[in-house]
Amino acid sequence: MNINALYGFVSKAGGVAGVCVDLILFPLDTVKTRLQSPQGFRKAGGFRGIYAGVPSTAIGSFPNAAAFFITYENVKTIMHHGSTSYLTPATHMVAASVGEVVACLIRVPSEVVKQRAQVSPSSSTLRILSHTLYHEGIQGLYRGYKSTVLREIPFSLVQFPLWESLKDLWSWKQGHVVDSWQSAVCGAFAGGFAAAVTTPLDVAKTRIMLAKAGSSNASGNVLSALSGIWRTQGLSGLFAGVVPRMAAVGLGGFIFLGTYEKTRQLLL
Repeated sequence: MNINALYGFVSKAGGVAGVCVDLILFPLDTVKTRLQSPQGFRKAGGFRGIYAGVPSTAIGSFPNAAAFFITYENVKTIMHHGSTSYLTPATHMVAASVGEVVACLIRVPSEVVKQRAQVSPSSSTLRILSHTLYHEGIQGLYRGYKSTVLREIPFSLVQFPLWESLKDLWSWKQGHVVDSWQSAVCGAFAGGFAAAVTTPLDVAKTRIMLAKAGSSNASGNVLSALSGIWRTQGLSGLFAGVVPRMAAVGLGGFIFLGTYEKTRQLLL
């Protein structure tokens, strides 16, 4: 199989996995966003309109996930040439980080519209998009790009090396390569753990994306956002939404990485 066909299959596998995760776990993501919003859970909508913003996710999910996995597998393949086994975790870290930088070019506009719709369930996704473009221009859709990358890179530095290491350990113990369901279990553990430790960065990202134009958080300064949350809400504010985030990302890791592995096996 030539390399172009391989990356085509990888993009499909990653895209299918991404769509499955984002749509199935969307309600948990809405709850997390509303818990992290500056107006608080109830004023942001509570449990009403739990699927507000889902069209944005449905449109952006496939290309976002596909872009990540094409980049991840490509960089991993390039770096594996001539590298020794003890450098494997570093290879996975670099590949995942580069993958996130590329994927965020697609993810951030989708995330901005989605999160604003989640805390304004009475407004449609199209109306939120139109309002953002009219008042802030295209840069408004990329508000929070830096904070998203700063969240995703540490997340990937934890999740993907841990996922790959757990698969290798399980493979070694049973004497053969892990099945897709075993890969999914490893993905759930890796995703949940990575989600817990990066929650403060996720809260900062949410505050930046939801901030009113012209406010201090709208500038996109992550340290300033974290400092403001710490001053006003303390540790509980920095870890707002940690339970639904861990649940969503843990289940997402199970579905996403398991579906990716299974689809990849079927396509290859």
